[in-house]
Amino acid sequence: MKKIKISFFAILVILTLLWLMADTILSQSKQFFAIRSSLLSHTGIIGIGTMSIAMILALRPVFLEPLTGGLDKTYRLHKWLGITGLVISIMHWLLVNVPKWLVGWGMLARPVRGPRAEPANAIFSYFQSQRGLAESIGEWAFYAVVILISLALIKKFPYKHFFKTHRLLPIVYLFLVFHSVVLMPFYYWREPIGPVMLLLMLGGTGAAIISLSRKVGHHRKAVGEISHLEYFKDNRVLKIDINLLSYWPGHHTGQFAFVTFDKDEGAHPFTLSSAWNNDGRISFMVKGLGDYTNLMPTTLKQGDLASVEGPYGLFKFKGDKPNQIWVGGGIGITPFIAHMQKLGAENHSRTIHLFYSTSAPQEDFIERLRQLAEKAKVTLHVIVSGKDARLNADRLCNIIPNWQTADIWFCGPAGFGKSLKEGMLEKGLSEDDFHQELFDMR
Repeated sequence: MKKIKISFFAILVILTLLWLMADTILSQSKQFFAIRSSLLSHTGIIGIGTMSIAMILALRPVFLEPLTGGLDKTYRLHKWLGITGLVISIMHWLLVNVPKWLVGWGMLARPVRGPRAEPANAIFSYFQSQRGLAESIGEWAFYAVVILISLALIKKFPYKHFFKTHRLLPIVYLFLVFHSVVLMPFYYWREPIGPVMLLLMLGGTGAAIISLSRKVGHHRKAVGEISHLEYFKDNRVLKIDINLLSYWPGHHTGQFAFVTFDKDEGAHPFTLSSAWNNDGRISFMVKGLGDYTNLMPTTLKQGDLASVEGPYGLFKFKGDKPNQIWVGGGIGITPFIAHMQKLGAENHSRTIHLFYSTSAPQEDFIERLRQLAEKAKVTLHVIVSGKDARLNADRLCNIIPNWQTADIWFCGPAGFGKSLKEGMLEKGLSEDDFHQELFDMR
């Protein structure tokens, strides 16, 4: 989280500093409408700037993963930028309209406008001629942004509908680019903010075109066939084995992929539950947590085709400490199953403790975990919610007195992870030694 917080605030600070270098707000008169004009430019810069970066991040750029800490963190940054773009757009809209309303109600004097500057060149002349159209397009695009981003943030809005409505955002973004290019103060283009915004909007435009052509992650997709299905009823977990029919680059244990079984439903992120043995076989374990995943045990069948895009993520069990502590909550056990398969074929010397917290213990499933853990030289601790004491920082440190020699790898419910992390940080654990995936992609 530290990396994406730094990235997020750095984007806002850099864009603001570049705006200050170009704008006259620090040297001009403090008249209301002059300040309003500058703030309109600032909110416009921040709004289209954050949306442009969010659009680029939606392409799932793997080369940025080391900077953000993994694609799951990249998507969290994408979400924050989208929310910021929405909030700033609302502020921009209010700056445009509230003064007009106040003038109309007689509460504010209409500004005295001087003669309009003559066009300096053909480009400026064209921009001037398009201002009315750009303002109208911007207003309608604003309404669309409010609706589409709001729907994306409503967790109860079904994923399959979110998947479709979110595809409309690139179209709206392209209209906002036109609005921004035409209405950005012309003298900004001669300042550093000009080329920076040009690069951001060109990048965002390219990303929008790729998204609209359905080419996101295209070069990282493989086609596979379901070879075996196994359903653990008590856990509501479906194990899906897939034989890949096209090229797959291989993956590290702990990584995830976007898997499409139904084109109407779209791609869902699932953690790979198998180590890569270069044999074209991969597995996923999916828990019924929503309408679609609850139906998968009855809708999927052997022989069905699947599109697998990836691998993504940096949850690769590569830490600086000599030993490791793993905590898997519910279906969060998945990456640890994959890594135990890998360790079972190696002769490692690490001391590893695995805590598996579950509210629905299924004995045959747990027995498989025990066998995997024994082969991988991993000490397994099974914690049954509602029966055993909750795993917190105090209990973990009591069970593992030498916890300072280990880093912690957590995968499970966000609230559980937050509580455990806060407790361990209070005991002196470095934030860099607590590794956690953020699977809330919306």
